[in-house]
Amino acid sequence: MTSKVCVTGASGYIATCLVKKLLQRGCVVHATLRNLGDETKTAPLRRLAGAAERLGLFEADMYDADTFEPAIAGCEFVFLVATPIFHGPLSTKYKNTTEAAVDAMRIILQQCERAKTVRRVIHTASVTAASPLREDGGNGFKDFINESCWTALDKSHGYSNDVMDAYASSKTLTEKLLLSYNESGSRGFEVVTLACALVGGDADTTQPYHSLSIPAIVSPLTGDERPHGTLLKFLQALLGSVPLAHVDDVCEAHLFCMDRRPPIAGRFLCAAGYPNMQDYVDRFAARYPEMKIKLDEVVDKDVRVQADTNKLVELGFKYKYGVDETLDASVECAKRLGLL
Repeated sequence: MTSKVCVTGASGYIATCLVKKLLQRGCVVHATLRNLGDETKTAPLRRLAGAAERLGLFEADMYDADTFEPAIAGCEFVFLVATPIFHGPLSTKYKNTTEAAVDAMRIILQQCERAKTVRRVIHTASVTAASPLREDGGNGFKDFINESCWTALDKSHGYSNDVMDAYASSKTLTEKLLLSYNESGSRGFEVVTLACALVGGDADTTQPYHSLSIPAIVSPLTGDERPHGTLLKFLQALLGSVPLAHVDDVCEAHLFCMDRRPPIAGRFLCAAGYPNMQDYVDRFAARYPEMKIKLDEVVDKDVRVQADTNKLVELGFKYKYGVDETLDASVECAKRLGLL
């Protein structure tokens, strides 16, 4: 029987790749976008193999979460990929992205219950919600990062910035809300959250754009200080490393969680490795000697916090790409996008 699935935020870097893989599997896909009139977002999806027969596009917005209900109706699996990055300036209902995201997830959970068909909700969470910074008043990091780590929203660090602070807050509170559903006595489905690392590599979906992640990953080579400071330095200071995963592996991890027949509810880190900023610079210098390292400033050069759990792998998931392969693929993607 063909599965019917919903993917929110379908025009994004991860979601477009996920939609492509779901269509290749023969799934009927309900994909949501904020604006169906934006051809730069809809055209790459419509060009995917199988889209004409099995892809339905729905207009839905996290700032008006009631709009997701038609897309969720009749679906067996719901992939919650969408997240608001910038606050809607015309919003009078919410004061920031965190309020909007948390309320949207609450409403979407209710919609999934009303649908009566949903078996599992799989959320694209973020490792920014899993900071191993000590919360006991001490400085520095815990010995390891794992699924028990949660970002303390009242604790800042030297590289905090408005955009990423808001993002981490939103991802932390929405993930906690979603996971709390698993504890409800009358739950109708399972919730899985994948706390994803910084995502690199090329999605191979003809997207003319990517998220901030590719510019950030290759910023030591491009010299672009904005993503270098906003994201790379932020992650190193928050996590004690800059965890990395290839977009293909991230999507395969989502599919793995969909396919799993025994119960799989709960939280899982999704990262191929935990390099630090210096490791990025060293790899680029060794692999691309013809390119000059334009930004070699790093945070906490000798700090490299590792994970002491690998729950996905223990369940049978296998990463296809390691850290070096993902960094190399990110450079090739940056070349395609004209960043290098």
